[in-house]
Amino acid sequence: MTFDLTPVLGAVITLVITIMTAIVIPYIKKKIGDEKYAEIERWVGVAVQAAEQLFAGSGRGAEKLAFVEEFLASKGFKIDAMSLRNLIEAAVYNLTNLEVSLEGEEIKDEEA
Repeated sequence: MTFDLTPVLGAVITLVITIMTAIVIPYIKKKIGDEKYAEIERWVGVAVQAAEQLFAGSGRGAEKLAFVEEFLASKGFKIDAMSLRNLIEAAVYNLTNLEVSLEGEEIKDEEA
């Protein structure tokens, strides 16, 4: 008898990202200030979306991460690696949820 752990693994990843968003992101905001955080968050979102377009397909996470890190460094942001990684993960999570949400809207529009 085999068990498919994919749903459990997906739930665990979602939980970890949610915890990061709820705990780590507010800590980063406090550390660097709300205005600077908003600017970094915006540029992280831009970089993540660009990486998703430039490096389409699965299995290219290392390339995407390197692109985002280089892009943000070129903008002059000085932030520790762990905080940057958490911001990137949050942006990817938000992008993925936006895509799923938009797909749901398209289906609703087609049915109407």
